[in-house]
Amino acid sequence: MAAGTVSGGKSDAARSPGWRLLIEALRGQRKGLFIGMLVALGWTAVRVAIPTLIRLGIDNGVQGTDPLWKWSAIIVAVGSLSGLFMGLRRFVAFRNARMVEARYRDRIFAHIQRLHFSYHDTTATGELMSRANTDLQQFQNVVTMVPITTGNALIVVAVVTVMMIVNPILALLALIGLPFVNVLGRRFSQKLHPAVLGVQRESAELAGVVEETVSGIRVVKGFGAEPVQSAKLDVEADDIFNQATDVARIRSRYLPAIELMPNLGLVVVLAYGGHLVIEGDLTVGELVGFNLYVFMLIQPLRMLGMVVAQGQRAAAAGERIAEVLSTAPSIVDPARPRELPTRAGAGTVEFRGVTFGYETLAGPDRTDPPPVLRGLDLTIAAGESVAIVGSTGCGKSTVARLLPRFYDVDSGQVLLDGIDVRELSRHDLRRAVSIVFEETFLFSGTIRDNIAFADPDASDEDVRRAAELAGAAEFIDEFAHGYDTELGERGLSLSGGQRQRLAIARSLVADPRVLVLDDATSAVDPTKEHEIRDAMAEVMDGRTTIVIAHRPATIALADRVVLMDEGVIVAEGLHSELLATNARYREVLAADGGDADLEKASA
Repeated sequence: MAAGTVSGGKSDAARSPGWRLLIEALRGQRKGLFIGMLVALGWTAVRVAIPTLIRLGIDNGVQGTDPLWKWSAIIVAVGSLSGLFMGLRRFVAFRNARMVEARYRDRIFAHIQRLHFSYHDTTATGELMSRANTDLQQFQNVVTMVPITTGNALIVVAVVTVMMIVNPILALLALIGLPFVNVLGRRFSQKLHPAVLGVQRESAELAGVVEETVSGIRVVKGFGAEPVQSAKLDVEADDIFNQATDVARIRSRYLPAIELMPNLGLVVVLAYGGHLVIEGDLTVGELVGFNLYVFMLIQPLRMLGMVVAQGQRAAAAGERIAEVLSTAPSIVDPARPRELPTRAGAGTVEFRGVTFGYETLAGPDRTDPPPVLRGLDLTIAAGESVAIVGSTGCGKSTVARLLPRFYDVDSGQVLLDGIDVRELSRHDLRRAVSIVFEETFLFSGTIRDNIAFADPDASDEDVRRAAELAGAAEFIDEFAHGYDTELGERGLSLSGGQRQRLAIARSLVADPRVLVLDDATSAVDPTKEHEIRDAMAEVMDGRTTIVIAHRPATIALADRVVLMDEGVIVAEGLHSELLATNARYREVLAADGGDADLEKASA
């Protein structure tokens, strides 16, 4: 009865991805659940014995000739054993739940990291955080209840069996409300599930607003936009309130009736059982024991509503978790990945007829935007440095994202040392290609941890060498704790130039054959740019390097300059040649770097 009520029937469980995931989780914890059920069985046996002992104590100890202390001692001993089993049952229940939570949290976290960039482009961070935390907690709560619910179900079966043996007519009268409890439980389950799913969805949207506000707190404060974010939060909070009110309304409609029905049986037992005692057809001890059994039925049946509610919350949470886990990564390793050639002379990059466009929407509403790259052809020799220049939206950053296979091309090929990047394992490819992004992101931890992020086992000498190449060693040595200096969140305690140099050092620890500098100086004060440029010049020496830049002085570091416009290459050559001969090149530099920078570079 309870299982069917909670799940809403086998057909509902078969249809719902949340229930399927929950059943999968329970199967994965079979051993722990089996132990929990054995403990629940022992607890049930002890609990069911207590009313019988009380009956015998009254009939033989109070009204009979047996010493009362004997029955009292037996009841205390059995009661103590019941408490021991109860504690053990709860320990096993919570242990099972935490193991399920840990296993699925690891699984969700690993899967989120495997998912392609386009998925993260269209999915809010707060949404993912909600599914990996709040939803997972709801999911594991139902695992906690399995041994507890099993014990309650065994109590119901055992108590009903004993009652039928003692007095079948009295037992039937006591159980008169059970069919109504079952009907109410089913209706409660059907109405509660969509309402609970709505609460989970609105909670995720609220988490998204909070995550965006905290992450962008400097922008919020900088524009005095606290009221704007507060208004957004109020809207989401009101939505949660409305959904939660619907849930509370459903619970208040059904739970009182579910709790009332077992108590009706108690009234009937007292009335009819008392009559039997008066008539001499039932002993006082048997009536007291029978009433205790009815009392034992009330709590399990009362918990039925909580079990149903928790089951529906878990199913709703499981449905949202299943949505993430069922999303297949679009960027995967080939079945038999090829190996890159030996390091000597390595680092040749080729783009052959590459066409690519970003997805804007997923699912049935997906649209096909115009391509960012249109048949791009570009070859970069090993050890050569090439600057890619163009106006905003021309596709230059897309080139940097296609090389390490953050996205796959729509048509054409991207090759590293003559091998299509889709034929390489992502690990090998991304160890061979390092990117310094325009937006520098540092992690909480020490400076050393951040530099050695991709290779935590890197030696101190490798870390220091990378810092020296990036021009970061000097300012690191000025800190009291040097490389063990703890950085705050995102490294915002450092200047923009310092963060950028640490990012360059981080990219060098793996000694990549290709280095991509994606607007690495855009966030740096122009007066300090020369410090980054000096570090970049040393890093680029003899290494295949793609420089995406706007500032002429940075562009001039490259051996060759490629000018892009509307997804294709329109000109290439030396910086000085293009500056002198190509009007479009001068327009791009003037628009991005300012006329003063252009005149300085020309001089």
